[in-house]
Amino acid sequence: MKEVFQIAVSADEDGIRLDRWFKRHFPMLTHGRLEKLLRTGQVRVDGARAKANARLDQGQIVRVPPLGEDAERPAPKAERAISDRDAAFVRSLVIHKDKSIIVLNKPSGLAVQGGTKTERHLDGMLDALTFDAAERPRLVHRLDRDTSGVLVLARTAKAAAALARAFKQKDARKIYWALVVGVPSPRQGTIDLALTKQGGPRAERVFAADKDDEDARNAVTHFSTVATASYKLAWLALMPLTGRTHQIRAHAAAIGTPIVGDGKYGGVNAHPGGEIARRLHLHARSIDIAHPDGGRFFIEAELPPHMKASWKLLGFDERDAENAFEGLDE
Repeated sequence: MKEVFQIAVSADEDGIRLDRWFKRHFPMLTHGRLEKLLRTGQVRVDGARAKANARLDQGQIVRVPPLGEDAERPAPKAERAISDRDAAFVRSLVIHKDKSIIVLNKPSGLAVQGGTKTERHLDGMLDALTFDAAERPRLVHRLDRDTSGVLVLARTAKAAAALARAFKQKDARKIYWALVVGVPSPRQGTIDLALTKQGGPRAERVFAADKDDEDARNAVTHFSTVATASYKLAWLALMPLTGRTHQIRAHAAAIGTPIVGDGKYGGVNAHPGGEIARRLHLHARSIDIAHPDGGRFFIEAELPPHMKASWKLLGFDERDAENAFEGLDE
């Protein structure tokens, strides 16, 4: 009996149409044949029938029936050439490694994946992180180019599926630290504001939207003020309960406290001047997630140099964030 594939939707595929997902994974499969497979229920998403224009969510499982050797033939991949310098660089980012996962402390300014005019990116360096494994590690979630911090990679297909399920089922607690302009009022709470994406790859941006809007996606973020510098700047701890593009940046701006260095959402107000660097002050500080091999996994990543400098300048003590969300229901 030929193999039936069960493939998890990855982080970079969140929101993609089902027919485009097939085009990415099985480029030799014709659209007409895909429509027939959908009509007959041979293709399913999380066990249910689906239409070609259905939008996929990260972590969903797509059932793919046997398609034949020609249709299952993967798209040709360009050979990756990694310089010794880039290989050493990406290995220096590793803060944890076991048989199923690798965790990096991604620096600010490094794109996770390629795009228009983005030739140097993390995805192009992952072959340097195979170590003793037989396959290339997989991305299971993303960070914006200018956001630093914890980034988890799966070392096997099985681990990738398990991590994708954990993200989908909200069994991952991610904490971000940000320096914002102004002090939120109240100082702790939840931002429940749907977002919609507009613009092409070069001008991608999200906007507040009514939950009833056709293209709106639910977005929820807990926040807590850890410390302030007068009423001009504040250190926020943020816990996203959903994983939308630019969610934290858009939510922080929506409550009147744009993240320092985030001109896209805060405009000129995002640059306080003085000795504070004009770089995005947003860092994925920690993650607590179900480990693919069982049990819980927790890890923290050190602040990037420009944020460390700001914390020192403002007299912030990293230990003050230990109980930031105490009293706030998840």
